[in-house]
Amino acid sequence: MKKFDKERVLLAVAGPVIALAVAFVLSAIVLIASGKNPVEPFALMFEQAGFSDIQVLIINQASMYYIAALAVAIGFRMNLFNIGVDGQYQLGAFMAAVVGAHADLPAALQIPLLLLTAVFTGAFWAGVAGVLKVTRGVSEVVATIMLNAIATSLIVYMWKPDVFGVKIGNNNTTGEMHESGWVPGIDMGAAGEVYGLVILAVLLGIGYWVVLNRTRFGFDLRASGASESAASASGVDPKRMVLTAMLLSGAIAGLAGLPILLGDSHTYNLNFPTGIGFLGIGIALLGRNSPVGIAFAALLWAWLDKASPELDFHGYDKEIAVIMQGLIVLSVVVSYEAVREWGLRRQQRRVGAELAAGHVLGADNNTTKEVAGR
Repeated sequence: MKKFDKERVLLAVAGPVIALAVAFVLSAIVLIASGKNPVEPFALMFEQAGFSDIQVLIINQASMYYIAALAVAIGFRMNLFNIGVDGQYQLGAFMAAVVGAHADLPAALQIPLLLLTAVFTGAFWAGVAGVLKVTRGVSEVVATIMLNAIATSLIVYMWKPDVFGVKIGNNNTTGEMHESGWVPGIDMGAAGEVYGLVILAVLLGIGYWVVLNRTRFGFDLRASGASESAASASGVDPKRMVLTAMLLSGAIAGLAGLPILLGDSHTYNLNFPTGIGFLGIGIALLGRNSPVGIAFAALLWAWLDKASPELDFHGYDKEIAVIMQGLIVLSVVVSYEAVREWGLRRQQRRVGAELAAGHVLGADNNTTKEVAGR
């Protein structure tokens, strides 16, 4: 491997490693300050990761985190901050649940129908922010934050029994979906079932990498994110790319809730997981917008979620996992900036050394010519 490639790999790995190390150290400091053992909680959580049933839970949870983080990463590649992934995810899952409860087609048609419902719902909701940005210059951050609140209120309205809601005790639901829309899981025996749509998460990750790195559209997207003026000079319409990126981000966000919806709950109710979109932001940052990096980050987040309940049985607060997640996000920002500055300094020194070497070589050549002329 060339020296430049080694340095690039080092820079890519250094940020996440430093962020995780700092987060662990700061979490230990918090434990010490509260009079707790700073090592035992992590040992307990690592021990949980060895149990097959916890592993299944981690994989299932990570599949949703991964899809949400991919949606965020698409925006990041275009220099867009799509904070509305959570609203797009919830609306996509809600509308898919409504369609699944009212439509009863053969499985070969029902499942694609539900997937398309989630995709188009998420794309439409993100598209609102995209249109506002390209036509009125409204910041996507402000627009998507407001759309998250509107999405929550819209779901509450559609939960009403005279709209799409079905009241079961004190729980608001969309009613149970027809079985033709259920996606069978991968049986792991006593450990439980891995969601069938984990495969969808893998395919989305592969598609994300191929589109961004092996297509003209991906090049235009990355070029527009790096410099709109340069992209425009090369014939790319920046406004079109902004709208396309928002639509694509929202489409993927709409799918984030489907692994659990089609594989387990089969309805959208008050117990349906929320906040997935916001967690996707931290996961995309930690994974550096790389499909492989995001996969590891999603598994880490899911491990913190699913292993932490064991802490309650040993006198520790399981919220230590939440604290650690927050510390990871803060550490990511600081460590990536530090690594970026270090990389720039190394690059400047390397360029300086090459220029100096070229100057010396040029001087030697001139001396040789002078001697030969004499």
